[in-house]
Amino acid sequence: MSNLIRWEPAREMMTLREAMDHLFDDAFTRPLTLRDGWTAPAIDMYQTDDEIVVKASLPGVKAEEVQINITGEILTLKGETKQVVEEKKDKAWHMREQRWGTFERSVALPTQVIADKAKAEFENGILTITLPKAEEVKPKIITIKAK
Repeated sequence: MSNLIRWEPAREMMTLREAMDHLFDDAFTRPLTLRDGWTAPAIDMYQTDDEIVVKASLPGVKAEEVQINITGEILTLKGETKQVVEEKKDKAWHMREQRWGTFERSVALPTQVIADKAKAEFENGILTITLPKAEEVKPKIITIKAK
């Protein structure tokens, strides 16, 4: 025997505060998502006196599937992951969150760099890009002469 529950429309209405909480959760705590549902790669960026280092998390992506472009002060990562075809007639999916397809992420660099001398390394799903700063933006040391 099943139980009947009385429907109360007021209980199902979301308050303005709950709606705002959902909006901020979606906007600030979830990863960036592009049109087709592919999550853009997470990026860490820091700088030293001589260089800017960018680390991008690209699990399951091969080095040859990633393209790095520097235009002015914009760094762009493009890539594609191929779908692994696992078609079996006797399985029913319960979850399927892994994404495939193309992705693109652009970030503004904090200062000018020498793009021709950039280095990129890929290890264990982490892409590390080292960008030397342009000479004109590196800190200069001025010595003081005492009289």
